[in-house]
Amino acid sequence: MFNIFKKEKKSMPIIKSPLTGRIIDLEEVPDQVFANRVVGDGIAIEPTDNILYSPVEGEIKQLFPTMHAVGIETKEGLEVLLHIGINTVELDGEGFSKFVSQGDQIKEGTKLIEFDLDYIEKNATSTVTPILITNLEDSQEIELIADSEVEVSTELFKVIET
Repeated sequence: MFNIFKKEKKSMPIIKSPLTGRIIDLEEVPDQVFANRVVGDGIAIEPTDNILYSPVEGEIKQLFPTMHAVGIETKEGLEVLLHIGINTVELDGEGFSKFVSQGDQIKEGTKLIEFDLDYIEKNATSTVTPILITNLEDSQEIELIADSEVEVSTELFKVIET
C-alpha cells in the first residue's frame, strides 16, 4: 500500500554515443577482456571520426596518462569507461590529445579526446572503441537503443533493472 519496505530504484541516464561509427557487439571486440565482459558491459563502436565526446553528464574520475581511455562517473553513480581502440595503451599517448582533466565536471557532448584514426589503424590492434558500464549490479543489464550506425549524441543504450 505505502511501499515503505521497497527499495527505491534510481533512474539511470541514457548513454549517448561518444563517437560516429558502426555499433558492434562486445563479443566481436578483438580483445578477450572486453569480449568476455570482464571490465564491464556495454557495446563497442568502430569509429569513422576522430573525436571522443562525453556520452553522459558527470565527473572525469580517471584519464589515463596515455589518453587512450577515460572513466566518467554520473551523478546517479554509474561508472562509464570509454576505451579508444584495442592495445592503444602501447602507443604511449602518441596520436592522442586531451581536452579534459581528472576531476573536471562535464556535460553530455563535452569534447574529451581527439585521436589519430590512421595512426591507430597502423599501430594498434583495432580502432574499435568499447563503451562500458563498469559497476552494473547483478539486477541490472544493458538494453541497446541504437541501430547499427550512430552519430555523436545518438541514444545508444540504457541500464535497466531485470
